[in-house]
Amino acid sequence: MTDQTPALRLEGIVKTFPGVRALDDVSFAVMPGEVHALMGENGAGKSTLMKVLGGIHQPDEGRIFIDEEATVMTSPIQAKARGVVFIHQELSLADELSVAENIFLGELPRKTLGRVDWAALYARTDDILGKLNVGFNARTRVGELSIANQQMVEIARALTVDPRAVIFDEPTASLTDAEKVVLFDVIADLKARGVGIVYISHRMEEIFKITDRISVLRDGQYRGTLNTSETDEDEVTQLMIGRSLDLSRNHAHAELGEVAIEVRGLSCGKVYRDISFSVRRGEVVGFYGLVGAGRTEIAETIFGLRDPDAGAIYLDGKEVRIASPIDAIRHGISLVPEDRKGQGLVLGMNCRDNMTLPQVDDMTSSVFVSERAELSIFDHYKDKLDIRTPGWRQTVGNLSGGNQQKIVIGKWLSMNPKLLIVDEPTRGIDVGSKAEIHNLIRDLATQGYAVIVISSEMPEVLHLADRVVAMHQGRIVREFTAEEVTEDSLIQAISGIGGNGAAQADVTAQDAGCSRPH
Repeated sequence: MTDQTPALRLEGIVKTFPGVRALDDVSFAVMPGEVHALMGENGAGKSTLMKVLGGIHQPDEGRIFIDEEATVMTSPIQAKARGVVFIHQELSLADELSVAENIFLGELPRKTLGRVDWAALYARTDDILGKLNVGFNARTRVGELSIANQQMVEIARALTVDPRAVIFDEPTASLTDAEKVVLFDVIADLKARGVGIVYISHRMEEIFKITDRISVLRDGQYRGTLNTSETDEDEVTQLMIGRSLDLSRNHAHAELGEVAIEVRGLSCGKVYRDISFSVRRGEVVGFYGLVGAGRTEIAETIFGLRDPDAGAIYLDGKEVRIASPIDAIRHGISLVPEDRKGQGLVLGMNCRDNMTLPQVDDMTSSVFVSERAELSIFDHYKDKLDIRTPGWRQTVGNLSGGNQQKIVIGKWLSMNPKLLIVDEPTRGIDVGSKAEIHNLIRDLATQGYAVIVISSEMPEVLHLADRVVAMHQGRIVREFTAEEVTEDSLIQAISGIGGNGAAQADVTAQDAGCSRPH
């Protein structure tokens, strides 16, 4: 094989589902030792193309080549046997099994009479984990790990074979900045060994940091391949969605309403301490910090999912006690959670029923739910939020990430909230849908909603927020207005540099506390 022979190549792939031509004559190739980005909006065909490569779907037309040898992939097991390994965005781990058992599931080393060779299993696993520099071992139960560490277990699976190509699907969605560095080191090592890498991500900064080439799909069709070093975000975006986007910084509103919510001295064990802030009507307040800074936990407390140790919450100037999400909803607080699929939606349920779920009791007469009332709510927010779905009967799990997020937002807007909290509003969403969600959030503020946005993406916070709250180790270290915040000052603040000393101290005053009982 020469340097010009692709590690894998797909030629003229066509895949049609009932009523949808998901892939239309798509060709794609990745070279040995190359990191090749595959980009496109949600629904562009990226996942379908990779499922064809992985043997989950059989193409209607086209061929697959591994080292220029024509191959028919009939299953993921066969794909792995041919050296094609997938790192999926959606975790597929068994919580009750150990890390070692998950990594070698179906391939456990055996001794005589079929007995598992536990010593060999743990030794091989710990060797792989050592390369990833993680803080757990082979015997750790997967259910005890954070989502970020579970993602590292998924990545470890790729290192159990000698792969020809590894496909990473949104691999950093749940990783901390430190874990991203480890992941990028793993990718660099695979690249140095001549492995072809397919990297699927919506995060432009990652694409331009680690990839060599970028291929773009739009509406199931191949739109072109660019050398990463010779292009920029605007060209890639135009190739993806056919237009440029306004990514300019936000400027604060001239007029803001009364204070909708004020938090005073809220504390939650070692998770966060002495949190005080306010949000006015018509204002977007962004919370930014490293993973583990306590941002999501504050939102969960305000929504009644956690019991604080101390502090008070005021709505419209009156102190309220929020002991459960039901209390929060009654007080006009809505939360769009970080994990929209696991916590925000019932994926097997249709769009209408997902959107009206919190209001079922209010729309029930005797034992029957008013279908007219449900359809009225769905139709209103479908138009208001530009939700793209064939109709209310569509299963929400079949929608793109952006449209799923709009369903969740519509569900809570239909409750007429005083405060809308949106946690990681565009995680896993393509650049076009991301711009729509951003515009929606800004429009909601213009309509007088008080909005809290929690995001791990600095450009998103800078683009959306009128004020930015910087957090470090469970404390608020500084607040910035939109006019005064800079990337450097924000990075310094969340790293514990340049804030006031008391705010930067570790949160060690109490035990873990702050349960999440609901």
